[in-house]
Amino acid sequence: MAVRAPDFPPGLAWFNTPAPLSLRALRGRFVLLDFWTYCCINCLHVLPDLDRLERKWRDELVVIGVHSAKFEHERGAEAVRHAVLRYGITHPVVSDPDFAVWDAWSAKAWPTFFLVDPRGYIVASKSGEGVFAPIDAALERLVPVAEQAGDLVRTPFEPAPEPDTTPASMLRFPGKVSADAAHGRLFVSDSNHHRLLVTDSAGRVLHAVGYGDAGLDDGAFDTVAFRQPQGTCYDPATDRLFVADTGNHALRVVDLGAGTVTTLAGDGRQARYGAREADGTRSPLNSPWDVLLHDGVLYVAMAGPHQLWAFDPATGRGEVWAGTGEENLVDGPRLRALLAQPSGLAAADGWLYFVDSETSSLRRVPLSGGPEGAVETLVGEGLFVFGDVDGSYPEARLQHPLGVSVHGGAVLIADTYNHKIRRYDPATGALTTWLGTGTPGLADGPPGIASFDEPSGLCVLGATLFVADTNNHRLRTADLRTGSVRTLTLAAPVAERAAPEEHAPISLVPGNGELLVEIALPPGFKPNPLDPGALRLTSDDEGIARPDTDRPQTADSPLRLPLTLRDGDTALTLDGAVYFCADGGGTCYLHRIALRIPLTVDADAPAEATVRIAVPPPD
Repeated sequence: MAVRAPDFPPGLAWFNTPAPLSLRALRGRFVLLDFWTYCCINCLHVLPDLDRLERKWRDELVVIGVHSAKFEHERGAEAVRHAVLRYGITHPVVSDPDFAVWDAWSAKAWPTFFLVDPRGYIVASKSGEGVFAPIDAALERLVPVAEQAGDLVRTPFEPAPEPDTTPASMLRFPGKVSADAAHGRLFVSDSNHHRLLVTDSAGRVLHAVGYGDAGLDDGAFDTVAFRQPQGTCYDPATDRLFVADTGNHALRVVDLGAGTVTTLAGDGRQARYGAREADGTRSPLNSPWDVLLHDGVLYVAMAGPHQLWAFDPATGRGEVWAGTGEENLVDGPRLRALLAQPSGLAAADGWLYFVDSETSSLRRVPLSGGPEGAVETLVGEGLFVFGDVDGSYPEARLQHPLGVSVHGGAVLIADTYNHKIRRYDPATGALTTWLGTGTPGLADGPPGIASFDEPSGLCVLGATLFVADTNNHRLRTADLRTGSVRTLTLAAPVAERAAPEEHAPISLVPGNGELLVEIALPPGFKPNPLDPGALRLTSDDEGIARPDTDRPQTADSPLRLPLTLRDGDTALTLDGAVYFCADGGGTCYLHRIALRIPLTVDADAPAEATVRIAVPPPD
């Protein structure tokens, strides 16, 4: 018997549409409902399939995401909006925080799909990954029938993409951060810019690795491509950085000395569940989320199949290290234990610590001892047990932690959905809150005042903890002694000093004068409010022109640069950079300025002259 599809109840928050939708108003089209929750790796895996269906059946099909939240934090509309933007979802999404839609449709698992025909009846359903083939086959069969019956309206549905109000920042949803202690460097996964940034501890960018578009391309730093990279780890013996290129289902290697990137393992495809071994680039992988190099072994938090893997960093050959592939929380010998979306790794005192995000747990496994080495749970009790509780096992609670680090005998945890940094003491078994208020926000200050929004990655460098504060699009720091938190402003990538361009000659009167510099950005762009740039003025002959160079000048427009002048001919050099961003946020850019300005100082000249610099649009 045909079942009429229940419509959406009123009062729910909608995204990617200017107004709430109803199945009644969509009659004449096929509608595919995707019940999902954004913590779920399986739900993320089906997004490419949905995109393929939308493109192939553009005139016949409307996809609607129904976000039925697993975790408390995911129930918030703003959290769902962040997820829609983070994962590039363009079809309409309705937030179902109280499971009203879920219950009406009798959904049982994430993800679950229901196909509704143009008359409003449910004609197909599917749970789990691999949605393209069955839904595509159903449409191949049903579309001609609906068309022949006169039920089909072939009018493309045009969603309204969610406005991106992300504040201007050099980062976009940064996922992880790691450190090179010997050289004082940080490696930041600028995940939604599909690149890595190499910085010093003060935030000055030394290298940008990747050109900002998603792809799987090896080569030089400015030509390589990643897809939502996450965890990284540095090998001081070879000056190489290993990368979990999550969206590409691959492990990549950054040769920092040579300035190149190669692929170590993974062929760009998602591996099938049940895979136990990998043979370099000849084998697919499944959503590697973090990496850790220890005693010549590259350990990988393979979030997709709920396992830990171990790889040879020289050959890319790998095998399962822990976990059967079944998703749950079960301790025991590492190859018989059950894990649930491991997402962060750290090593200390012979243990490999990891956070299992879907069981909201901190766990560990010995780094030696053979296959009988047992996985132990330190915090957490199961797939649906989570919260925000300090204390010891079993009372202590986390909520979907994604990052972990170690320092001074303590395990530091990015308690992502609680917006906190927690401390676990292996000696006492106590979990305590160190930083964060528990409410999403962006505030610097002491431990009880500072706030974060889904912090996902941690690393220690010297006396400082660095935090990838994902939904704030920022890198944050915390003093390990005082807990004082501040936001680290990243300075734009260092560019090679260009040969100065020649400007038309100018004249100024002797005495005190000014050079006015007007910066004209291309239409649709504005100065980066976090770091608009800096310009410095120098003179070929300071006896004739003595610029005020006590400090760099911010690149506002117009910019007034004072000069002290006497009679004669010289040349000024204007040197620096302008950092600018699109009006709507997103990628920020660097324009290098190097300008030589011939100067004559003459009694009949004006006291000020203007130089106008037109910044070209980004390529």
